[in-house]
Amino acid sequence: MVVADVGVYQLTVGADGGGGSAEDEIATSTRLQTQDDFSIADLTSPIPIPAAGFNYSYWIHVYLKIENIQDATRINNIQFFSDGAIGWTFGASGELRIGIRDAGDNGCPMDASYEVATGTPQTTGHDIDDAVNGHTYYNAQTPAIADVEDYVTGARLTIDSQNHVGAGKADAAVLQVKLDTAANGAVQGLQADETLTFAYDEI
Repeated sequence: MVVADVGVYQLTVGADGGGGSAEDEIATSTRLQTQDDFSIADLTSPIPIPAAGFNYSYWIHVYLKIENIQDATRINNIQFFSDGAIGWTFGASGELRIGIRDAGDNGCPMDASYEVATGTPQTTGHDIDDAVNGHTYYNAQTPAIADVEDYVTGARLTIDSQNHVGAGKADAAVLQVKLDTAANGAVQGLQADETLTFAYDEI
């Protein structure tokens, strides 16, 4: 049996709704940083430790792209999870966070609800949850974000429960780093790679 051809992709820049945006396959890794750009190695836009409050990465949209269903009839039940222990030095109130919804699927519909990440380059992105500059698919939710560490293989986050019967993009996980102060334990420096996983049913 030939299985479906599915890849993991990231959309950046362009316009809200996906117009003119750049799509890159995440073949090995991606980087959360203070610019809206796909990168696996660029070190020019780290997230600086704030003197007070919090700094944020620019949010990123990561999703499954179905290239070909092949012998499957549909792909559905797309879920997201971690190993439950993100080892990055965010500080006490920092975290790797993900956008969530009050009800239904938690993924951001692509491309219709895609929003270009904004902020001050090399300083901070806007908080997903910010009432004015946040991601409008999430910022009115209660809550709008959750800690990625809360989602593990036995307690996964549903991203997209739709039946995908042909080529196209599934809903996206919208991810962001929140960084606390040095006084609260944040430590600057290159962080170790972390593995985040999409799982799905192929029928």
